[in-house]
Amino acid sequence: MELRFVDPRALKENPDKARHSKSNPQADALLLATIKAVGIVQPPVVTPEGDGGNGYVIDAGHRRIKQAIAADLEEIAVLIVDRAEDGGAMRSLAETLAHEPLNPVDQWRAIERLVALGWTEEAIGVALAQPVRQIRKLRLLANVLPAMLDQMAKGDMPDERQLRTIASASLEDQKEVWKKHKPSKANPQASWWSVAQALTKTRMYARDASFGEDLAQAYGILWQEDLFAPADEDSRYTTDVEAYLGAQHEWMASHLPKRGAIVEVNEYGQPKLPPKADRVYGKPGKSDHTAMYLDREGKVQSVCYRMPATAKKKAGDDEFASEDGPIETPKARPEVTRKGLEMIGDLRTDALHEALGRAPIEDDMLIALLVLAFAGQNVSIASGNADGFARLARHAAHLIDKDGKLAFERESVQQAARALLMDVLSCRVNRSDSGIVARVAGDAVGANSFLPNMGTEEFLSCLSRTALEAACRDTPVLPRPRVKETRAELVKHFSDGRFVHQVALFAPSTDNVVAWAERSSSADPDELDETSEASDDRDGKDAAAVAEDVAVDEGFEEPAGSYAVAAE
Repeated sequence: MELRFVDPRALKENPDKARHSKSNPQADALLLATIKAVGIVQPPVVTPEGDGGNGYVIDAGHRRIKQAIAADLEEIAVLIVDRAEDGGAMRSLAETLAHEPLNPVDQWRAIERLVALGWTEEAIGVALAQPVRQIRKLRLLANVLPAMLDQMAKGDMPDERQLRTIASASLEDQKEVWKKHKPSKANPQASWWSVAQALTKTRMYARDASFGEDLAQAYGILWQEDLFAPADEDSRYTTDVEAYLGAQHEWMASHLPKRGAIVEVNEYGQPKLPPKADRVYGKPGKSDHTAMYLDREGKVQSVCYRMPATAKKKAGDDEFASEDGPIETPKARPEVTRKGLEMIGDLRTDALHEALGRAPIEDDMLIALLVLAFAGQNVSIASGNADGFARLARHAAHLIDKDGKLAFERESVQQAARALLMDVLSCRVNRSDSGIVARVAGDAVGANSFLPNMGTEEFLSCLSRTALEAACRDTPVLPRPRVKETRAELVKHFSDGRFVHQVALFAPSTDNVVAWAERSSSADPDELDETSEASDDRDGKDAAAVAEDVAVDEGFEEPAGSYAVAAE
């Protein structure tokens, strides 16, 4: 290596230089001002001209030499080095990147030239201090249609997502799309959004697949790697949507649980459950059914639902109801929808059962709870329901010894009493609803502390705008112009905490409890018969009618701003 002073005008351009696009005018102006003030701090690198020439070829420092000429410098210091085997391609690229970020198009072309000269991707990554994944990204982008690359070299660049979509398409597809969307003289800017949209293909990702490699091979699915995805996640995907969904369906068919079924989805992406089915939002029971389906992203999802018991037709019921009647004016949307009430009923019941199974309960409290339980509207003695009778009777059977005598220990009778209460008491919005007594019982055993976090997308979507905005109180979340945005922020806020809607709390209003107690204590046999008939009428109603009855009977007209929030 030798330092020598030469006339910058005598130096020759390197045809293999890394930078071909125009550099930033502001950067050039700043470099010129620096050279005029202090000269060239770092000498450019030149190599002797080959083929018998006695001049020098610029290896690195084209911008410095150009601005030195603009500054009217007669001589500049240069470093003379031997010509590299690759013609100085790597040295030129590394030197250029160190001074000013190279245009992406020039980076792609420079890396492709290095590969053609024998450089490996790993060696290029080490030389440029870049991960090999980044080098592979650039090599992928070098497959963009040359006409598009020329447009990008002018500074008209698409964003990374659009560029990824374009580079992933075949050159034939790019050529056809570019004919339709290339810029014109009137509008020299390319509509990269339109280009990417025309080249977009639906991707189904391996990380969302429930099936394994055996089904993938059987359906001819070939995974491709998304080089733009984070390196620590499975980024394999396929654009063969039909084969992917077919493999998912076959996996569901072979993994259906007992009482399971594969269902379709509606226009909103929700599963189509059988008619009259009630979705279970709490813990499913042994007799509940499971519906498996594919969501809009092709993922396997499942929900539980419960089919209503077959109700006997009572004598005197008309076979056909009259369709004539007064036209009712539309009602204002309630604070909590029917679906929300059903969710509350399921969540309450699960929390009540968990409290009955785990919370400390004194013996005299158990006796009081049993009295409450058998006063519930869902209890029927000698009803003819053999399954219901057997379910209740099996708890008493555990208290009978092998000689047929009543014999038990204190612990066994407590366990039997708890299990019996769990089978009897219910807050579900269907014919099993125990009514107000279940809420009194839940409040007595502290079942509120067993209620889960209700700050979820599914439940909050059941609240009106007023109720949703009231939920923002005592939180840093501010109501948004759109209900959807407010709901999303609340879900995010309560993801690490716990939110319980005031309506879901067990304790009913004092007036309702007192009125029920007075009505029940003073009722004569005739009134009790009428109450029983009213309960039978509720059993024959659908879920919507039952939900409306529950809202009225249990006093759900509570202040919209009253909520219980507990952070975990």
